[in-house]
Amino acid sequence: MKNVILVIGMITLTATSAFAQNEPVTTTTDNREKFFFGVKAGINLSNVYDSEGDDFVADSKVGFAAGGFVSIPIVKFFGVQPEVLFSQKGFKSEGTYLGTTYEMTRTTNHLDIPIYAVLKPIENLSILFGPQFSYLMSQKDDFTGGTISSTDEQNFSNANLRKNTFGLAGGVDLNFDHFVFGLRAAWDVKNNNGDGTSDTPRYKNMLYQATLGYRF
Repeated sequence: MKNVILVIGMITLTATSAFAQNEPVTTTTDNREKFFFGVKAGINLSNVYDSEGDDFVADSKVGFAAGGFVSIPIVKFFGVQPEVLFSQKGFKSEGTYLGTTYEMTRTTNHLDIPIYAVLKPIENLSILFGPQFSYLMSQKDDFTGGTISSTDEQNFSNANLRKNTFGLAGGVDLNFDHFVFGLRAAWDVKNNNGDGTSDTPRYKNMLYQATLGYRF
């Protein structure tokens, strides 16, 4: 009898050990309370619009965007995320002047600094919205009309950090462990003149942006 009990005990112990080894390990993928910094790159689809509502028509232009971000959790469902991005904007236009057809492409390079408030309803989704400060770094105009072709380039120093374009930006991030797929929309609101005054620009940039990022 003792031998039977011993054998049963050994079988039970072996089965329990095997089950414990084969039991799946539960892992946590919820990173909403973690601090991250990361890099990202992608494309802009940008255009301008006339804030005075006149008959100005332009076509969208594709540009490049790249930079970095810091994701700072406040609580599980809320945080802040400042970003610094090199961002190409601009537009294309065409028309007829004095019977001659022309085409013009404007490319503007900006340093964009959005500061987002972030809502994190679930672990894989972040909803972002906040102010954006844009610094114009350079502008290039390519013009072609009839037999005339010209290119005009300008560079800007941005010595006064208070001189910028204030705008609004928002979008979503889809988070998959270390990878982040981001969608954004942004538009200009006013020009900060650097002396405490501001004005509303007639032609305002607006863009849609898609990026792929990696967070550390």
